[in-house]
Amino acid sequence: MTRASSPPWLAPTPEVGQALADGRPVVALESTIITHGMPWPTNAETARRVEAVVREHGATPATIAVMDGRIRVGLDDAQLEALARGEGAHKLSRRDLGTALAQGWRGGTTVAATMICAERAGIAVFATGGIGGVHRGGEHSLDVSADLHELGRTPVAVVSAGCKAILDIPRTLEVLETQGVPVIGYGCDEVPAFYTRHSGCAAPLRLDTPAQVAAAMHAQWSLGLRTGLLVANPIPEADAMPREEIEAAIEAALADADARGITGKDVTPFLLARVVERTGERSLRANVALVLDNARVAAAIATAYAERQAK
Repeated sequence: MTRASSPPWLAPTPEVGQALADGRPVVALESTIITHGMPWPTNAETARRVEAVVREHGATPATIAVMDGRIRVGLDDAQLEALARGEGAHKLSRRDLGTALAQGWRGGTTVAATMICAERAGIAVFATGGIGGVHRGGEHSLDVSADLHELGRTPVAVVSAGCKAILDIPRTLEVLETQGVPVIGYGCDEVPAFYTRHSGCAAPLRLDTPAQVAAAMHAQWSLGLRTGLLVANPIPEADAMPREEIEAAIEAALADADARGITGKDVTPFLLARVVERTGERSLRANVALVLDNARVAAAIATAYAERQAK
């Protein structure tokens, strides 16, 4: 990936900027997991652990957020803690970025927004927990995450544990197919379902090593196919939850959301919080575990891609 010229609102840290200038591996990290995905202090603790895992596996972490009218590509510890503690942080997707910058908002970037910011900064690999997708009942509500459309038009490889289990996974995969997005089962033949390793949906593609994924990235973008790639990495076996238990918690959470009239971008954080409440926080521990593992895989892929680009 060729690094784009940096506009004035894009603010990489010196560490991230130097790593990019040197062609060293960098992994982008989103921040809605900090602002909306996990409670304090688990959010701050997890964000620090994720950055540490990226470093341990040879890459530079770049947690992305909007603060003080700038897109921060990499956060120092004080900025990370302020984001984690902050009340009223906005949840920012593609549609929100321009207004957020103009108004000086503070906000966490979704998968879609993080992809945009990463690509503008010249970062090819991004680690998250799970992507958004088609919500259950989406054939009636038309509630489809902007993440899917971003994957169809922004060339960044996204490492996740599939899409969030609260979603309609078969329809999500259909939209990704329509968008021309390679969905790669990383060492698996079945698309994982966030808290669980199995969704019942076959992975359209399978690759088993960081070098294979890096080669696919290079070939995809060399062809001029300006799409992202979704690398679906299953949650580690020891941390996975029983599918039946998660499904029961999700169905109850969906009923709660419907009764309260919760819609739009508030649905996902509400459902995830309800699932945590109904599973005695075991789902929160699973969420932390899968994010850490995705960071490990993303660092390995970023390293392989940097090595390939240097040849």
